[in-house]
Amino acid sequence: MKTNFQTFIDTLSETNARLDYFTDFSKVRKNTAKIEMKLNQLNYLIGKTDLQKAVTEIYNENPSAFEVLDILIAVRDNDNKKVLNDYGECVFLKTYFSSLQGIIEYIEKTGLADILKNKSITNLVDYVFGIEVGLDTNARKNRGGDNMANLIAQTFKKAEIKFNTEVNSSEFSDIQSLGQDLKRFDFAVSTKKKTYLIETNFYNVGGSKLNEVARAYSEIAPKINKYPNYEFVWITDGKGWLSAKNKLEEAYSIIPSIYNLSNLTEFIQKIKNEL
Repeated sequence: MKTNFQTFIDTLSETNARLDYFTDFSKVRKNTAKIEMKLNQLNYLIGKTDLQKAVTEIYNENPSAFEVLDILIAVRDNDNKKVLNDYGECVFLKTYFSSLQGIIEYIEKTGLADILKNKSITNLVDYVFGIEVGLDTNARKNRGGDNMANLIAQTFKKAEIKFNTEVNSSEFSDIQSLGQDLKRFDFAVSTKKKTYLIETNFYNVGGSKLNEVARAYSEIAPKINKYPNYEFVWITDGKGWLSAKNKLEEAYSIIPSIYNLSNLTEFIQKIKNEL
């Protein structure tokens, strides 16, 4: 029996984060290693009182070493980042790295000069490693969704339920109602009775995206459920839904199979009964 909506809301989880959620150290190491040689060259600048002379020496030997200056101020994509120059013109940040004078101006005006002269940084490789850890926090939102998918996969495995991941709708040619719109489902589980096409997500915080997701799934579910051999299943959780409660309730009335982590066992048992 489908859980009533208020119970569904009352049992939303506060988090699905585990200890490996906070920082992806493998990615941090990889990003740092890519530019380690150039950073080691720039280590020569640390402690130099005549910084312009030291910059010139490196520039004459290897001007490409300064291509990594953007990450020293925690900016990853210098191809798109723009700033105002002294003339009030909007210029790409990377333009400062194309000349010796531009590099010197960049180091001076960003505040890096004082940091380098005063030895506030002792090793640029270690410093960038720390910056990468900080920047990686921006990826936590995506990891929340990945954590949810991983958790569902583990649950299926534990229950000895076979499943496929990232399944394209094109694999189900008999579902004509989706038209030309290609849809990729997080999971597909087939039983003797039907094939369940499953979407999973987890939202720690609210936002307009939640309304869009609820609306999209409300449209997709009826198109799939009209076929007796298929059923759309949505497994979602997170306190972020409290900010989009009305739209979720609307979707809840349209989609027969919506589960959170609290009542997921009901879906698991349903599948096992059909195997």
